[in-house]
Amino acid sequence: MRIPENISPAQLKPALNRFFELSGQKIRQLNADWEPAKGSPVFTVDGRYSARGWTEWTQGFQFGCQLLQFDATGAQEFLTMGRENTHQYMAAHVSHIGVHDHGFNNVSTYGTLRRLILEGRCEDRAGDVAACELALKVSGAVQAARWTRIADGTGFIYSFNGPHSLFSDTIRSCRSLMVAHGLGHALMGEGDRPISLLRRAMEHINNTCAFNVFYGEGRDRYDLAGRVAHEGLFNCNDGAYRCPSTQQGYSPFTTWTRGLAWILTGCAEELEFFDQWSPAESDDTALIQATTATMLKAARATADFYIAHTATDGIPYWDTGAPGLAEMPDRYDTPSRPDNPYEPVDSSAACIAAQGLLRLGRYLGTETPDGARYWKAGLAVARAVLTPPYLSEDAHHHGLVLHSIYHRPNGWDHTPAGKSIPQGESSMWGDYHAMELAVYLKRLIAGEPYLTFWGKL
Repeated sequence: MRIPENISPAQLKPALNRFFELSGQKIRQLNADWEPAKGSPVFTVDGRYSARGWTEWTQGFQFGCQLLQFDATGAQEFLTMGRENTHQYMAAHVSHIGVHDHGFNNVSTYGTLRRLILEGRCEDRAGDVAACELALKVSGAVQAARWTRIADGTGFIYSFNGPHSLFSDTIRSCRSLMVAHGLGHALMGEGDRPISLLRRAMEHINNTCAFNVFYGEGRDRYDLAGRVAHEGLFNCNDGAYRCPSTQQGYSPFTTWTRGLAWILTGCAEELEFFDQWSPAESDDTALIQATTATMLKAARATADFYIAHTATDGIPYWDTGAPGLAEMPDRYDTPSRPDNPYEPVDSSAACIAAQGLLRLGRYLGTETPDGARYWKAGLAVARAVLTPPYLSEDAHHHGLVLHSIYHRPNGWDHTPAGKSIPQGESSMWGDYHAMELAVYLKRLIAGEPYLTFWGKL
């Protein structure tokens, strides 16, 4: 991608105003149209949100968007909507033992509502803070219980595929463990033995960065610095690492760009957590320092890879090794082309990665050469996804950000009539992360409290 030299958050203010105008309309419409008995809205087909049973990982994004719309605009209807939906529908996600998605569903809802109350943006109605904190504690413990121990004695939170599977997505669910730990909670094991949620989060992060991220150090013939495998596979009998794999990418040896975005943003925001939060346990200090170094290495590597393997406007194609890209030799030297006949772009990867680039740039310091580079890259990606042709201005389209991809290998994404690739559709995670990105920027421009996933601990 091309990083503009002169770009600032203030330049995006008109785009943000338009974005929040449209997001309010679309959030209101989806809330009116959607029937919860259908399951969670996942992606659009011909502009209408539909469910797709695989795991229930997107309902928290729907209600989280409602709370973020209140955060951005102060419109009470969205607070009421988000609060009531969270209390009515999200409890099942708190105790869901079958998924690796607690950081998506529960931090986006209970965590956001708690943060808004503690910031003084809304009242603590009928013990909302206590209810949210209980939900967050249980969610973190349930997530941490999905644990596979590997050969060196550490472990990871295993994906819904089973105990052998380490997903790159799950690094963002470490948020749920960190929040629960910060609230004073622990996972209780056999014999009433407390298990540190913070330590489990750090072990998971370290193993994700060790096995799913590549650094150009010769692990295999395709070891490019910053390349990300969607999944790492382990032998559950002896804990040995076996090989990279993928569920939603093209191959284990190419980079599914949304998987890279999860790593980049997960590491960047968790770097901020350790930078701003002081742990009580002195015996975790060495592990925190090692984990911080690991996350910084992974964040830099993936940020550099993203910048080098993305169209000039900052929007990536869905996988850097997708075979049709061979027909587009100038793909990284021109703006993204969602209407090309070969391979789809994935705007949802851009929505996620933009925040990672911004947070990493700020962490390193926007006055430093590397920090400024990542910061400006993040602003450029944000400018692209928050404006047409990615911003959906069609009042009849449920989606907020167009040209998102869910599962290309399974063929789940809608291809319009007369087109050869999926395009023109939205996803619940793409819309949510666009909302989160827009709120992040709006707060920076307005000088409001910095947006974090943990709020006040």
